[in-house]
Amino acid sequence: MTDNTVFIPPERRAVRGGAFIPPLLIVPLVAYNFFAFLFMGGNPAGWSQQLLTIPMVSGVQWSLTSGDLMLVIGLVCLFFEVIKSTNTGRNSVIEHMLSVVVFVVFLVEFLLVGAAASSVFFILMMMAIVDVVAGFTVSITGAGRDVSMN
Repeated sequence: MTDNTVFIPPERRAVRGGAFIPPLLIVPLVAYNFFAFLFMGGNPAGWSQQLLTIPMVSGVQWSLTSGDLMLVIGLVCLFFEVIKSTNTGRNSVIEHMLSVVVFVVFLVEFLLVGAAASSVFFILMMMAIVDVVAGFTVSITGAGRDVSMN
């Protein structure tokens, strides 16, 4: 004889979120300040310094500056921040608030500190505001989908 018993697992709520991860755009903020003040003497023109030059197939030399490298680091951090913003949970609210704090630090430093008066720092600051807006937008959109009407 066969057993026709059907086991229905108890209803469980899916665990969302995860471990607390601080805003990743703090990495380029700290790195910018570290290099600008320690190695460039507070001069924002130091970000145009060439790090390497690669000959291209077209015959033109492609050069990577320290500012370009800093922007690439910022873009990678922004990518992971946008992915991180898809998590919902208790930690995500704190992470969004800290992202706002990081943006405010960028803004205040851009306005008040001479070493931050560069296009590299400005673009990093724009990445921080994109992180803030994307984080809240994704969270609000995700919260709207979690609401069910019975």
